[in-house]
Amino acid sequence: MAAYGLYTHIQSNKRRSIALLIGLFILVYVLIYAGALIAEVMLGDAALDFLLRAAWRDFLIALPFGTAGTLLWIWIAWKFHQSMIDAVTDASEVTREEEPRLYNLLENLCISRGIPMPKLKVADDGALNAFATGLNPKQYSVTVTRGLLSALNDQELEAVLGHELTHIRNGDVRMLVIAVVIAGVISFFGELIFRIFFQGGVRIGGGRSSGDSDRKGSGGAGPAILIAFALIALAWILSIVIRFALSREREYLADAGSVELTKNPDAMIMALRKIEGRGDIVRANSAVMEMCIDNPRTGFANIFDTHPAVQKRVDALVQFAGGHDPGPLEIAPPEAQPQIEQPPEGPWSKNEPQQPEQGPWGSPAEQPPKGRSNQ
Repeated sequence: MAAYGLYTHIQSNKRRSIALLIGLFILVYVLIYAGALIAEVMLGDAALDFLLRAAWRDFLIALPFGTAGTLLWIWIAWKFHQSMIDAVTDASEVTREEEPRLYNLLENLCISRGIPMPKLKVADDGALNAFATGLNPKQYSVTVTRGLLSALNDQELEAVLGHELTHIRNGDVRMLVIAVVIAGVISFFGELIFRIFFQGGVRIGGGRSSGDSDRKGSGGAGPAILIAFALIALAWILSIVIRFALSREREYLADAGSVELTKNPDAMIMALRKIEGRGDIVRANSAVMEMCIDNPRTGFANIFDTHPAVQKRVDALVQFAGGHDPGPLEIAPPEAQPQIEQPPEGPWSKNEPQQPEQGPWGSPAEQPPKGRSNQ
């Protein structure tokens, strides 16, 4: 069911989270069957129907192990995904004493709406971006880059924090983490099968007993391999589609949620304009960038973009929240700031000692020689 408002969006996210987890197991099982089919082909050539039945028997044997492995992967992601993201982005948790400005802004927002305060982290990166992570209230955290702290004023920074808090409140963060887990599991199993197939060597006809009465001919190895590769490709493509099928509406709703928290649409617009085109965290992979307030990395013909264009988000804030759009902004980097070549004149100016004509004796030509005094 489509989401038409904030509360239906939250409920939709809960249903999608469960559906994604179920879909994860289905994709893993597809890969296990494809691996079993390749293993049967490597044991020896046979009729296609025989290979398919034999692969199914192998699949049933491997099913418990595949399920256990998937559950283990989910547990690892549940426990350690935050530390892995922190390692990628070079983020560390900060306290009120270390970042009083940022900490107080986030705390005030949480108190104003009765929201449990997430952990606050700062990533040592010059990019202008922020993101939220976590799978439950004990894990939720908001990460802000050093570049964002330097470029935004208090009102704009508060708008960004409100955006990330809305993602947490709406369940978007949990959805994104689960989608990343799915992509990781499918990539792992797919790569494992390809390594076994190519690095282990393809030997058809050398491992199956010639007395096997169920073989019923041969010639099924080629079609079986094609079916296996098609299943692997399908699982891989679906894992990507799952990640990019997450509704882009979540960003519009998070922007609106920020305005609802701060009552300041112009601050959200200014923050987006400053972040626009400056949010690429070099060390972060695509999965982390999908969690950020803006992802400047675009897909083919915008089909796989995970975020709406900043212009569309600003237009929505102008239309529905009454904000004012200043248009794209040019922000000069610190090293490009103009330098003052001549200091201003004043009592402490370095240029004054170079002007002796302003002294009590007038110009240097009118001063008496050293050692003589006026009589």
